[in-house]
Formats: sequence, structure tokens, C-alpha cells
Amino acid sequence: MKNEEIAARFNEIADMLDILGEETFRILSYQRAARQLESLADDVEELVRQGRVDQIPGIGAALAEKIAEYVTTGRIAYHDELRAKFPPGVLDLLKVRGLGPKKVKILWQQLGITDLDGLRTAAQRHLLQRVKGFGEKTEENLLRAVELAKEGQARAFLVDAARVVGSIVAHMHATKTVERIEAAGSFRRMRETVGDIDILAVAKDRGAAGAAFVRMPGVVETLASGETKVVVRLAYTDYEGSPRTIQVDLRILDPASWGAGLQYFTGSKDHNIRVRTMAERRGLKMNEYGVFRDETRIAGDTEESMYSALDLAWIPPEMREDQGEVDLAASGRLPTLIEPTDIRGDFHVHTNATDGTEPLEAMVEAARRRGYAYVGISDHSVSATVARGMTAEQALARRDRVRSLNRGAKGFTVLLGTECDILDSGEMDYPDGVLKELDYVIASVHSRFTLPRKEQTARLVAAVQNPHVDLLGHPTTRQIGWRGPIELDLDEVYKACAHAGTAVEIDADPRRMDLSATQARAAKNSGCTISVDTDSHASGNLDWMRFGVGTARRAWLTADDVLNAWTLDRVRAFFA
Repeated sequence: MKNEEIAARFNEIADMLDILGEETFRILSYQRAARQLESLADDVEELVRQGRVDQIPGIGAALAEKIAEYVTTGRIAYHDELRAKFPPGVLDLLKVRGLGPKKVKILWQQLGITDLDGLRTAAQRHLLQRVKGFGEKTEENLLRAVELAKEGQARAFLVDAARVVGSIVAHMHATKTVERIEAAGSFRRMRETVGDIDILAVAKDRGAAGAAFVRMPGVVETLASGETKVVVRLAYTDYEGSPRTIQVDLRILDPASWGAGLQYFTGSKDHNIRVRTMAERRGLKMNEYGVFRDETRIAGDTEESMYSALDLAWIPPEMREDQGEVDLAASGRLPTLIEPTDIRGDFHVHTNATDGTEPLEAMVEAARRRGYAYVGISDHSVSATVARGMTAEQALARRDRVRSLNRGAKGFTVLLGTECDILDSGEMDYPDGVLKELDYVIASVHSRFTLPRKEQTARLVAAVQNPHVDLLGHPTTRQIGWRGPIELDLDEVYKACAHAGTAVEIDADPRRMDLSATQARAAKNSGCTISVDTDSHASGNLDWMRFGVGTARRAWLTADDVLNAWTLDRVRAFFA
């Protein structure tokens, strides 16, 4: 957790320095350090204890001192000093799409705007137009962006972005105006949330493709329209039923630059900087149009050619975060990442016996139709009162139904488990005598989220060490945009899980995505087995598996790392 906290403060320091007009290299050093901390698999607290902070790429002595200061005191004095120079609320203006540090400085120092409400009022009164660089259109865009920021609609859940991408691709194919089309950006890298959507296409008639794009159902505004780039704002309903909008950029590429554009616009920024620097050292130029030697393009029609021009293996999009993947590609040591087709089952599935919406038989049939070899039913234990948790007697009473289902199935097995609450001191909600009668046990926290770090860690360690617990569910309990993670020493929990043979979950519920990719990678490095599950409460939720697998790929996991990519016999042996 400290990694993310320090990264947030470094990003804020960079923004404050930018607003104050400080030197660019200082700003970039803090931004780079923040990105390294966000993607760091190691716990920075442990690195501080070992005196190895300055070994993190991009972290020099001065930044290492500030990291150590935060770990030991919970504050960074320099951050506090800079903060004191700003009125409360000024930095919130950076959350508004279209406002960078330089524009925030103008709004603050020339118009006295110090918060989102002040910006909205100024835009409504057309005061922004008094300042150079803020025209009528800019004012209108900022007014909309303020509303988006205040409503928390700046980013879309991955599941919603996937649905939007699917509808765009289907629409463009139906119009027969494009020869190729694919999503790029953070969506292709399977980030947990998406700020906007980048769509790349090849079209013989670019004008026809652009016209078809702006006529899509749901387009509420065209923000830009040109021969090679069209930008719209698209309305959609998110998976929880709320109306939202998102910006979608269509870039129309030449066929000879398809691979170059796909590589460039997929990102990430740090990954692209790394490979461009490699190209420059070889006397080459690499951009969104291809790889060039002097004026001659030597690669660009495919992504593979772009990497091959630098003697690199093609790098899966989910790995492109400049976390060592380029070195692996150069030495031929890239892992064979898990694929959606490797998944053989799902262990975290609820029915209407607790807080699901469909009966056991319907959820089982939905899993069977997906081609799975097995599915685990894991309804809540009794203490989960909000989820209408089952008593121990009710949980065990379903054994006969499961046996009956298994007798009538060929090549498919139903496993009867439970998502059992971890109580205050780490004891389980059901007695051991009940747990041992089930095929497997998921242990999860659903209460006491505010326990101090030491107590919360001890609570989870005690639970995963229970010999009847097989899997730790949504370990940090975070829910994106609603609840932050519990205070936890994850390294201690991973160590306990690895020692006890308890798997750790990537929960693919779009609001949870817990563990995150960096956390899952750290768990693997600690020797843990990972389970990718959907936490399904309806049969359609089983489709969320693709997002969990995306997170697993971002964590560099192989099929052998993932419990539910194993054969049933191997799974049973693990549970035993």
C-alpha cells in the first residue's frame, strides 16, 4: 500500500512543481519515480529496511531519502512545504480533462479560481474567455469536464470499455467502411479502468469511415473530425446501470503503418520511450509510422516487424509497462502468458441461496456451456448477513444436490465450496468440522475493514494458515471508486499463503479487480499459487473471466501459475 501512497505524493509534487514553473527535469524525475513505484512488485517498506531503495530504476539518492522519510514518518516534508503554497482545491483542477498544470496556473493566478466549483461558476459566467487560450469552445468543454470530474465519471470500468469497443467494432464492420479495426491504448493493455478509448482502423475511403464513425448509435458530440483522426463523445450505460459518457478517438492508418500505429498507440508511454531509445542507439527512427533507417521504412506493417527490427521478440500488450519486459524480449526469455482458453473452471460462484440471482443448476449449466471442466459453488457463510449467508447445516445440505448433478454429467464436475467469512481474530465463520466436509474453502474479509495494519495482517495470516482454507478471496477488499484497500502487510500474507499452500485470488469483478496486476505478480514471486475467479452472482458474470485473465497476463502469469488452469485431478490434490 505504501508504494501507491508514495507514488501519489510524487505525482502531486510533480504537478505542483509544474504549476510553479520549476525546471522540467525535476518534474520528470518525480513522474518517472511515481510510475516505477506504481508498478513495483516489491514492497517499498521492505526495500527501505534493506537499504535498497536506490536500486529501483529512476530513484536516486534524494528521492530514496523522501521514500524512507514517508515510510518512517508517514509524511514527506517537501510535499507539505509545496502544498502550503497552494489554496485548498487548486490541485483538484488537475482532475478536469483538458487542464494541465500550465492552464491551472493561469486559472489560479489570473482569475483566482481555486477549486472545481469556482471553475464551473467561471465557465457558466463566460469569464474564462477573458484569458488568452480559453475560447468559447474551450469553456464549453471545461464545463462538461467539471461535471464529469465531480460525478466521478472520468474513467470507465474495463467491462464497460469492452462493451463499448465491441459495439464500435460491430458497427464499423456493418458499415463495410473499414478493412481492419482494433482497440489500442490502456484497454488493449487490460488496465483496470480506462480514461478514453483508442480505435485504430485501415480504410480505403477515409471520409466514409469517419462519417460512419460519427453516425454510431450513442454519439452525443463530435469533438474533432479530420482525414486521419475523428474524436467523439459516446454515451453508454455502465454495467451497474448508470448513464455515462466516454471519449473515443478513431485513427485511420495506412496499411504499411498498421503495426507501427498499433504498437505506438497501445503504449505504455514508458515502454515506448524504452524501445524508441533502443532504436536511436542503432541509428534508427521509430514512431507511429514505422521504423526508419534514414528515409527508408524498414518495418511498420506488423507489430512483430517493429520489434524484430530491434532484435526483440513480440511483447504481449499487457506486459508493456517498462518493467523488464524489453530485456526479456531481447534475451528470448519472455514467459508464455496464460490465455483465456487455458482456463478450465471458476471457483468463486454464488447462487440465489445467498446473494446470487440464479439457482445452483442454472449457474452450473452456464459454466458447463463455457466448456469448463469444473465449477465451484461458493455461497456465503452465515455471518455475511447482508448477503443472506447460509448456516453450516444449509451449506452441507446441498451435498446431495451436487452429487446428483455430478452423476448426470460427463466430463464436467461440480465442486461444493463456501466463501467463508474471516472473523475478527482470524477464526473462520464455520467450524473446522464443517469446512473439512466441503470440497474447498474460500476465506474472505467482509467486515471490520478499518482494523489497524498489524491486527488486519494477523487476522488474514491466521485465516490462510487454517488447514481447511484453500483460497484467499479478494485479498485487499478494495472496490474501485467506492472503497479503498484495507491496511495490510501483503508480503506477510503472501508468505503465509505460500507456506500453507493457500491460493491467492484475482477477483475479476469489475469493481474489485483484486488482486491488482502488480500485487498478483508480487504474490507469484513470493511462491503463491494464483486463482483467477469471477465472483459471479449471475450467469452472465462468468464472462468477467477475460478481465481476470487480462490482469493475470499483466502480472506475467503462466498457465502453470494459475490454479483454475490446472486439471481437476491436480486441483483436487492442491485442495487436499
